[in-house]
Amino acid sequence: MSIMTEGEYRYNQLIKIFKSEPEPAFESAEQQNFVWGQPWGCPNDVGRLRVVLMHRPGDEVNVVDPKRRLDDVGAFGDPSTGWYWRGAEPPDLAAMQEQHDGLVRALEAEGVKVVMIDRPAPGRMKTVYTRDSCIGVKGGAIVTRLGPPIRRGEELPVTRTLAQIGCPILRTIHGNAIMEGGSFAWINEKTAVVGISSRVNEAGADQIEEVLRWQGIELLRVYLTGYRLHIDGCFVMIDVDTAIINPTQLPFTFLEKLKELGIRTVEVHWQDPVWTINCLAVAPGRVLMADQLSPRTAERLDKMGIEIVTLPFDKVYSGGGGIHCSTSPLVRDPV
Repeated sequence: MSIMTEGEYRYNQLIKIFKSEPEPAFESAEQQNFVWGQPWGCPNDVGRLRVVLMHRPGDEVNVVDPKRRLDDVGAFGDPSTGWYWRGAEPPDLAAMQEQHDGLVRALEAEGVKVVMIDRPAPGRMKTVYTRDSCIGVKGGAIVTRLGPPIRRGEELPVTRTLAQIGCPILRTIHGNAIMEGGSFAWINEKTAVVGISSRVNEAGADQIEEVLRWQGIELLRVYLTGYRLHIDGCFVMIDVDTAIINPTQLPFTFLEKLKELGIRTVEVHWQDPVWTINCLAVAPGRVLMADQLSPRTAERLDKMGIEIVTLPFDKVYSGGGGIHCSTSPLVRDPV
């Protein structure tokens, strides 16, 4: 028979007095303020934007070789090293920087704190599209695992930057999972959606779902058509109950689910610029959009009470991502 010693008895009593306390939860305002200095994360896609992660395009873009034109796909690229650049012209870095600076100024004018990625990985020429490498959820962020080789490696600078600013990392996508933030979206504060595609597999969605399940969030899965990359090419929330969509690239079941959730949709005309959808809500019903916006879409949005702030962004978009792609929200207000 084992007999408890006096030391063991005293230790047990000590632990009973100073017991572990699972409540309040990690994501609660009380715990966020106490441990992390402020509430972090995004419980939606339209609440007042407070902090956003970005990267000003730099020397990494110079990996693009204008001599390596792939005429059959209308782009520049090198399959052996993995880099590619969409469009008829190679990147104009100075023009990209000028437009990116304009976006930063527009965000700061809205009261948003812009955090820049610390020391991008060499040659990762798509680092400007920070949306894909980091997802803001309630209580912190999820560091993703990007799909193509040219983007693999962006995860480290993002992780380093989040650590420097004190933002909790709730998950780093691992194993053979791939997940890119452009294919994740909040619908409301209890429902999110992930687009399964060539850049997001089931394993990646599973790991996102595991984080959200602890927060009582339902994660819908939408299977994108063909070689579509991200759901933000066909669905972006712009107000508490409003989304801008391309219905030809979304399954009927998802469109019906949006109706069920009380989401009104603004359909982009097929002749409108493709980056019209790739916009960013900085507050409920207030949206930053590229200035090539079609007048038809602008009229529809105006009738629905949506405020639009336009700015040039075509030089950044030529690399494959718009305003939405170039911003990764880290803190938003509840709605």
